Amino acid sequence: MIFGKTKLELKVGIFVFAGLIILAIFILSIGGFKTWSSGYRINLNFNFVNGVKVGAPVRFAGVDAGEVKKVDLQFIPQESRSNVRLEVWIRNIIKIPLDSSVWVNTLGLLGEKYVEIMPGKDYANCIKANQSMVGIDPLPIHQIFNNAESILHNLDDGLAKIRNKEGSLGKLIYDDAVYNELKALVTDVRKNPWKLFIRVKEKK
Repeated sequence: MIFGKTKLELKVGIFVFAGLIILAIFILSIGGFKTWSSGYRINLNFNFVNGVKVGAPVRFAGVDAGEVKKVDLQFIPQESRSNVRLEVWIRNIIKIPLDSSVWVNTLGLLGEKYVEIMPGKDYANCIKANQSMVGIDPLPIHQIFNNAESILHNLDDGLAKIRNKEGSLGKLIYDDAVYNELKALVTDVRKNPWKLFIRVKEKK
């Protein structure tokens, strides 16, 4: 009787252990861990990363190639500036030329940040493990708004000058004399097209 109970407990233990292993594999898969994949790590340097976090995807030519493993903010005394270093994990099958372009991009409507790598052409010189590349800094959102505001301000000034009959366009639209002269010139050229050639020769 005792032997039967022990045998039952052993079966239950094996079943529970197998269930835990399956659960662990499932959790690792959902979390995107690469514990069973081979790869290498490189460093990407930026002045500004616009909110990139650990675990953010890394894409190469638009295809998922790895993920951000570490984000470090460093200060460079020699240059008196801060530097953001992203330590990223890349799959072994991905070869990144050193002349590739690297920048921070936005994914979807939620605005998730990820690292985009556009492949270069020099595949004879590819980045190796623990080497570094310099990325292109994303444009801060406040600077985008400032540029848009500046464009709108210039547009308003241009429209105001047109309304005030200033400039060539304003005079052409609102000044009847300029309009009448232009209309007369077009009519004259239509009736006497040979005069157009005379005008061209006179300018030469």
